[in-house]
Amino acid sequence: MAQKSAREYHPETRLVHAGTLRSQFNETSEALFLTQGYVYDSAEQCEARFSGKEPGYVYSRYSNPTVTMFEQRMAALEGAEAARGTASGMAAVSTALMGQVRSGDHVVAAKALFGSCRWIIEDWMRRFGVESTLVDGADLDQWRKAMRKTTKVCFLESPTNPTLDVVDIAAVAEIAHSVGARLVVDNVFATPLYQSPLKLGADCVVYSATKHIDGQGRCLGGVILGSEKFIQDNVHQLLRQTGPSISPFNAWVLLKGLETLGVRVARQTETAKIVADTLAGHPKLSRLIYPGRADHPQADIVRKQMRAGSTLCSIEIKGGKAATFRFLNALQLVRITNNLGDAKSLITHPATTTHQRLTPEQRAELGIGDGLVRFSAGLEHPDDVVADLTTALERV
Repeated sequence: MAQKSAREYHPETRLVHAGTLRSQFNETSEALFLTQGYVYDSAEQCEARFSGKEPGYVYSRYSNPTVTMFEQRMAALEGAEAARGTASGMAAVSTALMGQVRSGDHVVAAKALFGSCRWIIEDWMRRFGVESTLVDGADLDQWRKAMRKTTKVCFLESPTNPTLDVVDIAAVAEIAHSVGARLVVDNVFATPLYQSPLKLGADCVVYSATKHIDGQGRCLGGVILGSEKFIQDNVHQLLRQTGPSISPFNAWVLLKGLETLGVRVARQTETAKIVADTLAGHPKLSRLIYPGRADHPQADIVRKQMRAGSTLCSIEIKGGKAATFRFLNALQLVRITNNLGDAKSLITHPATTTHQRLTPEQRAELGIGDGLVRFSAGLEHPDDVVADLTTALERV
């Protein structure tokens, strides 16, 4: 049997081995290079490094061996030509978007976005003369009608936060490309294991590595992935000159998180599905949303572009905010926080946390009522998680 190339390995194998750089000591675990700068053998070599004539490291705001390993491993997993690590998920989103636009340009984005992402689109970019249009991500006609000659970027997340809507990435990519725009996809909720936006036609993928990639609530991080040309033309200089750099230590933590991403996400998905199937039809709930169920509003798109469901599900509790807070306060195992993708099962009330900046009318339009909560499955035994949730529902 012929020996496999690195690109032919299964994702689980790439998560452990891809991108590893070893020092002269041939360490087993990836080395942590906690250094700000680098020394040169001569002034001539220093000049050649800074001019780009000789490859090598110059300053850790630009690049660092540990960060390079994280970027190369993520690129191998995603099937991308290039990647750049960032200090946080929002640094990845803002850099990927801002690097492509100038004053007078136009951006089209799905309305269902994380609160900070909507702020970037609606507030921050407009300060610099970049106009924007928000559309219903599931309505392809709205995407088509929103396109202009000045449209440069389309942006969406799928599944969405927190209502877990699934957008047809291939269709939106085709619409964007018809006017010369590029599509950026926030793929956090699907993870690189369950959805591959670049293969579906997207030009760029962004992640908050703070979520599943770290997966244990330790540090912040983000990553931007795309073609070599996309990264060089739109991301490289902006990162280099403005400095939203990921620290080498955080990159090392994320590298170690990637090694177990496959087993963690598989277990979390199993638990999320058990929770969704158990709570479906519960008399205290008015709605349950899980991408792995046949009753999901976009179940056909899920089957077309995702390889599995999700580590998350959302439920809407009857009785509004007061009843929902009674439920949340009765939980003993599942913890209230705004993070997700953790080894611990977590729960969030979006209307008062991640999406509190939106007006009540905007939240209602997105289906984010006062009774909606977003559940993120952890690594506990599913029976214990289900028991905690169902017991707390008795308090409603």
